Amino acid sequence: MKQKALSALIYIISLLPYWFLYLISDGLYYILYYIIGYRKTIVFQNLENAFPEKSDAERLAIAKKFYRFFPDLLVESIKLKTITAAEVRKKMTLDNEEELVRHLASGKNVIGVTSHYANWELGIHRLSLITDFPTLIVYKPLNNKDIDTVYNTMRGRFGAEMVPMKQILRHIVKLKGQPNVSMLVADQTPLYSDSDYFINWLNQETLVYTGAERLSRISKAPVVFCYIGRKAKRGQYFCKFVTLVEDPSEFAEHEITDLHNRFAEQMIRENPEYWLWSHNRWKRKRRK
Repeated sequence: MKQKALSALIYIISLLPYWFLYLISDGLYYILYYIIGYRKTIVFQNLENAFPEKSDAERLAIAKKFYRFFPDLLVESIKLKTITAAEVRKKMTLDNEEELVRHLASGKNVIGVTSHYANWELGIHRLSLITDFPTLIVYKPLNNKDIDTVYNTMRGRFGAEMVPMKQILRHIVKLKGQPNVSMLVADQTPLYSDSDYFINWLNQETLVYTGAERLSRISKAPVVFCYIGRKAKRGQYFCKFVTLVEDPSEFAEHEITDLHNRFAEQMIRENPEYWLWSHNRWKRKRRK
């Protein structure tokens, strides 16, 4: 019943026009930032650690821009329940679709990497509409199973298959011989049992996943970064595919992991307000 009620509520809200949803977003900004201070301690600490070279005023400006964008992301994610394929294509343009397609056309799997940046949720729909080859979205299951199920159903509307991260290798093996895309959001926080590899990322020692690299080596697949950015007009995004690795066998251990994390870091530094600063990214510290 909880799943049905939540799904019905999201469906009803998703029917509202964008202009009305953005009015809701405007109100949420003031509530989240000025009234309840949603995760302000985490956001400001993250910004201070990531950008020690910036002044307090500069970091405050980034924080306010983030809190202004975050409610847009929330309402736009709800809209994904009923958005049409034509609207998805209009909302997110592709700068170089051929960069992804050429790998699939040559019979290769593709290990895609992206970040909690701009509207990565819309990116799932847009990626699903590029090709008829299987599109696997690797995700970290939520503790709340009802929310997990409802949102994964939404994410799969245009054919994407949501795969828990611990099951992705099994799915890739099952699709052996059939080109496919496996997309990972690589800036999540690993458990100690899932990774022991730390890098300096955004000025902090950061525990990172090495899954994209491992999958690339196992399947001999190129690694392509899905760079999703926001355009000047509200609700408009672009996606640019950048091949970081053509042949994983040419790279030493951890080089691929370093490469895609450095790419994400540079992207965030250029326009930091679109990254998910409310995420407690650095809660895992190196064990002594």
